[in-house]
Amino acid sequence: MTPQPSSDADTARHEAAGGPATHSLRRRLLWFVLAAILLAALLQGTTAYRGALQQADDMFDYHLQQMAYSLRGGIPLVPAQPGNSNIDDLDFIIQIWGQDGAQLFRSERSGLPPRAVLGFSDVTVNGTSYRVYSVQTPLHTIQIAQDMSARQARARALALRATLPIALMAPLLMLAVGWVISRSFAPVERTRRQVAARAAEDLSPLPDTGLPDEVRPLVQELNLLFGRVRTAFEAQKHFVADAAHELRSPLTALKLQAQALRRADDAGTRDAAVARLNQGIDRAIRLVEQLLVLARAEAGGETAQDRPVDLQEVVRLAVSDVLPQAQAAGIDLGLMDDSPAGPVVVQGQSEALRVLLRNLLDNAIKYTPVPGRVDVGLHIDGTQARLMVDDSGPGIAEPERERVFDRFYRAHSPDAAPAATGSGLGLAIVQAIAQQHGAALRLERSPSLGGLRVEVRLALSAPAATATR
Repeated sequence: MTPQPSSDADTARHEAAGGPATHSLRRRLLWFVLAAILLAALLQGTTAYRGALQQADDMFDYHLQQMAYSLRGGIPLVPAQPGNSNIDDLDFIIQIWGQDGAQLFRSERSGLPPRAVLGFSDVTVNGTSYRVYSVQTPLHTIQIAQDMSARQARARALALRATLPIALMAPLLMLAVGWVISRSFAPVERTRRQVAARAAEDLSPLPDTGLPDEVRPLVQELNLLFGRVRTAFEAQKHFVADAAHELRSPLTALKLQAQALRRADDAGTRDAAVARLNQGIDRAIRLVEQLLVLARAEAGGETAQDRPVDLQEVVRLAVSDVLPQAQAAGIDLGLMDDSPAGPVVVQGQSEALRVLLRNLLDNAIKYTPVPGRVDVGLHIDGTQARLMVDDSGPGIAEPERERVFDRFYRAHSPDAAPAATGSGLGLAIVQAIAQQHGAALRLERSPSLGGLRVEVRLALSAPAATATR
């Protein structure tokens, strides 16, 4: 199969086509996290740099102070002459005065004025700034000074050394985070490739193993959608196959009846041919209607919305639908005496349940010999509602009770009504609607009429539910 274009290429093509701009979640997350790391590193580096500068400044002040204290014991009282001490090799400038104010020692390169301010002070001489510390003892006054430029250069070197680990760790951390984010999105990319590589008719579920918790529900919902689409496709294929299988014979019969009508020589033969043609047309119409109902029931089971339905209303409407048919066939159609007086509410689809009961009644009327009787019963059994259709017909043999729910299967009974004809779809429609509602179907012998009893059990709705009218 031809590889699908990447998501970035899809995005660019979509934007070029004038569609709304899209974005990559992976790229956005990566940029946000890397920007956060960079800002944190800059903030931490700046804080560390300033803290290191302050600590270095405090350390140099401490060194000045300690050096001054170390000279309190005195040095050899040698007259201040150029180059008379290796102290001149130090970065510090030293001046020492005696009790009488006479200068006992002075660094050769000292440009400081011959006076001292006790404690720390800042002095600028000839454009050069110094940090000075002076201390007085009973015998001496000691002054230690340090060039601020050299002092700051060393402080900056120490501060940069303190920020070096942060500067090295930030890129490594950014690389590690980028790798982790890319690896985290790998299952999503794998799922995208699996979907892109699928054939149009492949609606099997996508594997959800290894997916992040945030993505797994989306894949699970996609799998449910695939299931609904697969059900609709299968129902469509079944409908096409069933229609092709079942309509062939009725249409052939209609063609033959039309030819017979054309060959009819007298009015009586023509009237009989017209009657047979009308009957064939009615049977074809009924077959198409049942095929459509079955396809709708099988395809719409997972997409329709359940609502509270009053089964009393469903029984009333279904009985009124088939009552003319029962009267025309000479069948006594009525309700059982022990039906509940109040509403019997279940969750479901009112029209689908009406079709279910109407098909049961239609089958009972069709297969019950004249004079016959069909009763509809509704009972409450604990948390379930029992919907029953009893007839006085021949019933269905026990070995055939499972097969009658198959499409186009017609039970054979010598005691059935002579005019009993059907497509074999009525009970298949009943089973599809029952499965859609989570109902249980049961076929048994009618204890009251001796024929067939079809029982449908549905879960009762909560007491607070109101019936749909």
